[in-house]
Amino acid sequence: MIKISKKSQYGLRAMVCLAKHYRKKEVCSTKLISEIEGIPFDFLEKIISQLERAKLVKGKKGVQGGYILSMPPKKISVNDVVSVLEENKKPVNCALCARIKKCSAKNVWSKLNDSLNKTLNSIKLSDLIK
Repeated sequence: MIKISKKSQYGLRAMVCLAKHYRKKEVCSTKLISEIEGIPFDFLEKIISQLERAKLVKGKKGVQGGYILSMPPKKISVNDVVSVLEENKKPVNCALCARIKKCSAKNVWSKLNDSLNKTLNSIKLSDLIK
């Protein structure tokens, strides 16, 4: 079974929270997201930092500071989020296998990876806030 890390699970929940506030043009602090979503604050700060470096969120400084999506929720896919936060999103990394040229199962893993990417790309944050 494919395992998605806590980092990606928390990251997606944080992005959905930001998507809900995007409609109202509200900035959310990491403290607020942490409280709403039950995500450990220190871990969330690291996740948000990665999402900001990937230009999926923008930070606003100051007393009323926090984060907002850098684009509309309909333009951000689940794959965009997971790709930033997962170390290796492939279920099987055939490039590391000594039998890559002789492996009769590599087509299975390739199809599984393609299907996973297609599915994650088809789901937008806007789909998750309806």
